[in-house]
Amino acid sequence: MSTKYKATMSDTGYFITITTVGWIDVFTRLKQKFVITEAIGYCQKHKGLEVYAYCIMPSHIHMLCKAKEGFLLSNIMRDFKKFTSKKIIDTIVNYPESRREWMLDYFKKACLHLKRGQQYKVWQDGYHAEICSLNKFIKQKLDYIHNNPVKEKIVSNPEDYIFSSARNYASLDSELNVVMLHIF
Repeated sequence: MSTKYKATMSDTGYFITITTVGWIDVFTRLKQKFVITEAIGYCQKHKGLEVYAYCIMPSHIHMLCKAKEGFLLSNIMRDFKKFTSKKIIDTIVNYPESRREWMLDYFKKACLHLKRGQQYKVWQDGYHAEICSLNKFIKQKLDYIHNNPVKEKIVSNPEDYIFSSARNYASLDSELNVVMLHIF
């Protein structure tokens, strides 16, 4: 598997995008968004994930993050995706979801080609990771992450979107704690 867009270096910051198969809008329900925030919070506390910015969009997640010393971001992402896949399916099955049958069928068909006996596939293979080495790049990605919900007309202002670190940067209540970046 190519390492071009993988987080292979430890203690290095990355801009990461994780996407659902077929770009399915899974994160339209509050319960599904909490699955993600709780999993990120767990990774921050127990797996060495350091988050500088994030945004949970309907079909994907953006983060500026790194693994603390002694941890590997690739391992954190692997565990995050494995855990959240199970929780997302569980939430679709056990909580109100008007698209339940369609979503479960899609996720089931998405793993038919896999050799391992997997029942559902929620996330696309891998994730897109770009090294954050220049302040200009970091600032660009920070703005991109925070303005993504505005661009998609979910909210009018970045800080109005509850599931984004734009709230942290605007000194508002937020779902997750982040390490604030001060880049000009």
